[in-house]
Amino acid sequence: MIELEGVPELVDPVMVAAFEGWNDAGDAASTAVAHLDREWKGEVFAALDAEDYYDFQVNRPTVFMEAGVRKITWPTTRLSVVRVGGEKPRDLVLVRGIEPSMRWRSFCNELLGFAHELGVELVVVLGALLGDTPHTRPVPISGTTSDPDLARRMDLEETKYEGPTGIVGVLQEACTHAGVPAVSLWAAVPHYVSQPPNPKATLALLNRLEDLIDVRIPLGELPEDARAWQVGVDQLAAEDSEVAEYVQSLEEARDTAELPEASGEAIAREFERYLRRHDGGGPPAPGGHATADGSDSTPYLRDNPGGRTRPPKPPKPGTDDDESSDD
Repeated sequence: MIELEGVPELVDPVMVAAFEGWNDAGDAASTAVAHLDREWKGEVFAALDAEDYYDFQVNRPTVFMEAGVRKITWPTTRLSVVRVGGEKPRDLVLVRGIEPSMRWRSFCNELLGFAHELGVELVVVLGALLGDTPHTRPVPISGTTSDPDLARRMDLEETKYEGPTGIVGVLQEACTHAGVPAVSLWAAVPHYVSQPPNPKATLALLNRLEDLIDVRIPLGELPEDARAWQVGVDQLAAEDSEVAEYVQSLEEARDTAELPEASGEAIAREFERYLRRHDGGGPPAPGGHATADGSDSTPYLRDNPGGRTRPPKPPKPGTDDDESSDD
């Protein structure tokens, strides 16, 4: 039974969800939702029963001390609400947790129960996957939906993906079958530097979310963190000629593939975001992460007891391997 005592009546609510684990390369998606919760001072109003959905040998509880008392935090998924002011007030229902170990259909139904009771008008699920993308270029963000009408209205791709999926894909399809408009936003994280955090990917997800739901998101120190992250990876890559050569090949493939994207429409989108911002002034789960083809992948620029593996050659632009979304 869902009880929502103390939750105010929401204004045009949108549910934004992210889950640690296979769907969350570089912790980019879960960090994005955590950022929203922190910046807008979210208030937790519900938590799913950890016993129902988690294997505690996979996602172990943690012990901590509070005022001299020993306590345990159980892995779960929590829901909070944030109120966004401005000319067009809109409330967000934030869902942040860990990809469940079991009973995924019941898990999604419980989240949909909250969405129904709160009058949620749109569900946006954030994810991040490992891809053949250079860290020196803008982070590719793909927005997908199973609803053809929603795809046309919101300038999204109608998903055609087939293959292994995670809780992001399952939740999106559950929303579709329940008649709730749902969108997935995926960030492509360079597979050769996938260890968290990845503030550049988090920033890219938040920028795309801002465009999608038409709210201004306070970014805080994220832009500076993203720049510092790129400088750090530049330095690591420069220390290894093989890595530097590989990054250059990714850059060439990316630039060739995206020449048509240097269009007036793309430039206009960036300019609109700039104007909005200046108007008025104001750890990974076992098994790796999702990749473009649904398989698991391990990072390249990371200590590897078994030795360094030579990175694969980037796919040629325009091939089927260029798919950039899990769902």
